[in-house]
Amino acid sequence: MEELLADLTGRYGADMLLRGSDAQARGSGWGSPEPCHAAAILRPNSTQQIGEILRLCSARKQTIVPHGGLTSVVRGVRTEPSDLALSLERMNEIEQLDEEGQTMTVQAGAILQRVQERARQAGLMFPMDLGARGSATIGGIISTNAGGNAVLRYGMTRNLVLGLEVVLADGTVLSNLCPVLKNNTGYDLKQFFIGAEGTLGVITRAVLRLVPLPASQTTALAAVKDFSQLPRLLKYVGARLGGTLSAFEVMWNDYYRLVTTPPARCAPALPLSYPYYALIEAMGSDQAGDQARFEAVLAEAQQQGLIADCAIALSPKERNALWEARDSVDQLHQHRPVFSFDISVPLKSMESYCADTVAALKRGWPDHKCFIFGHLGDSNLHVIIAVGSDDPAVRHRVESVVYEGLRSRLGSISAEHGIGVDKRPFLHWSRSLDEIRIMRSIKQLLDPHGILNPGKVLPDL
Repeated sequence: MEELLADLTGRYGADMLLRGSDAQARGSGWGSPEPCHAAAILRPNSTQQIGEILRLCSARKQTIVPHGGLTSVVRGVRTEPSDLALSLERMNEIEQLDEEGQTMTVQAGAILQRVQERARQAGLMFPMDLGARGSATIGGIISTNAGGNAVLRYGMTRNLVLGLEVVLADGTVLSNLCPVLKNNTGYDLKQFFIGAEGTLGVITRAVLRLVPLPASQTTALAAVKDFSQLPRLLKYVGARLGGTLSAFEVMWNDYYRLVTTPPARCAPALPLSYPYYALIEAMGSDQAGDQARFEAVLAEAQQQGLIADCAIALSPKERNALWEARDSVDQLHQHRPVFSFDISVPLKSMESYCADTVAALKRGWPDHKCFIFGHLGDSNLHVIIAVGSDDPAVRHRVESVVYEGLRSRLGSISAEHGIGVDKRPFLHWSRSLDEIRIMRSIKQLLDPHGILNPGKVLPDL
């Protein structure tokens, strides 16, 4: 290890490495109290340097953990003292914006918010958006195939990536920065690395797909009395808004009450007496006309009994206030320790899944707290649970309760956060043994010494 670090220091200078307290201060992901345990954090400034680093690490079978914005919630960047961490913070440039082709070429360390702002300046939009936009990096977002608030309309991250440059474990640079939407030339190799959480290669650059910046944004919060009305409301507004629906978020009463009462900053836009609250948003081309149509559609939905009450945002300030309530996940810290889950379940099975899960939690922990919210429009729920302990054995029992109901309903143990360390023991609940075997074969092919992000995604044999 020391010989390798001395070699790297000689090649690139001492400021390329962080060690000791400087490295430990980087942490191990969002909400994790663990420091970074890596022996050092390497900070290269080019793809060439990364290739040389991985070539040297491969020759020594030295493990290395890629670091993005450290917003993982599944310990996807956790390190051991025997690891090196690889941060792309110095590779953060927006290299090119093609306004006519509606693409942007960026380095992997570019921060999502900067990418969004640069696109907006050109009258375009990068439609990936999430609460960690100010710190999440493009490389991390691609490596986890992040979801976000607009998946309903624009899809997951893999739908927004046209080309990638990746450095393999042996230092080989695999570069295909093709900026076209249609590129049907054999195996689409970039898909191996999107969602692989840094276990197959290190993403260094990407060509992102942009869309025209919407001229209108219409937002409302609707109260709903019965779960069965939520899928009907989603279908109704989706059809009546003519393809402009971009978000359909739902908050269960417990979560909505938590984020709209003191010490939360947000005030409730609607009374706290309803079981469900749907945050509905559409993006279009004419603010005045779209607002009128949006209000008319919601009025019709209310007349049909799909909505019990409704608050429509009439200004950007009011819109931001509605979203702030949905995004105020920091209020969950009131009930620490908490276990955070990110699951998918088909809409037709969602009500029974939630009821069965809460009933099982009540049997095991009568005084538990359970907060449910999420992107119901794309079948993704966030389930936050507090049982008064974070003991590993307790965590495993809670995880088993949450995941048990997914298998029979064809759900997924991870909708958008990935597997990391935390979900490895349960991967077989969503993937068949044959699928996991093929994943292992791909890992063996691309990283035969297992040096890239060890201990993540794939369960132990």
